[in-house]
Amino acid sequence: MQDRFETFSSTRRSTRCVNSRWFHHVHLTTKRTTPKLSGMRLPVLCLVASVLLSSASQAQAPSDLPVFLITPENSSIKFFVKASVALEGNFDKWEATLTYPSTDVTTGVFDVKIQADSVNTGSGMKDGKLKSKDFFNVKDDPYITFKSTKIMQTGPLTFDVPGTFTIRGVSKPETLNLTLSGTKGSGQGEIKGTMAFDRKEFGMNSGIPFIKIADRVEVTVALKVKRVSGPPLVFKE
Repeated sequence: MQDRFETFSSTRRSTRCVNSRWFHHVHLTTKRTTPKLSGMRLPVLCLVASVLLSSASQAQAPSDLPVFLITPENSSIKFFVKASVALEGNFDKWEATLTYPSTDVTTGVFDVKIQADSVNTGSGMKDGKLKSKDFFNVKDDPYITFKSTKIMQTGPLTFDVPGTFTIRGVSKPETLNLTLSGTKGSGQGEIKGTMAFDRKEFGMNSGIPFIKIADRVEVTVALKVKRVSGPPLVFKE
């Protein structure tokens, strides 16, 4: 009995010793092969943040960009159509913007948004006809818009501005010819421009009773512009 107990005790001690050596080996192996993620994570995050901040610092800050304001006061948007009776007028409600992502004068974006029902010819009959579905169709298409797609300098103070012109829900490419007046670098001046389009290409095929009108419509803009912040624009000489 004593011999069996000593043999059993010896076997348990041997087993514990083996198990202890096996656990110690596994623990050491695991410790050696586990990647040190916590030590690597901080330098990687710092590197990413450094790259992002560097890219952001290279972009122009808003204060480095010219900002312009176009005010309706002393400005106008008018139209003229050759007719047997004078057919011309203006729009009383509109807004225009000129935005720049850089100081290069050709990088600007020029947009105009007109409330079609603000047409004013000085004649209630003519205004009513122009607002109808035969012309501006103001009930279904309340806005007349022009959105530039490019600005091309053609002279020291002249520009061709291609864009998308939309009236009564029909959009087509048209070009606005602009001339700037004022002293370069002064931050204020006037933009005068003209554009002509064929009214029938935009679905305005009807006439006005007792008035014979041409198909060609001429639009003129005279806009007061002021730079409210940022540097002056750079023109091509």
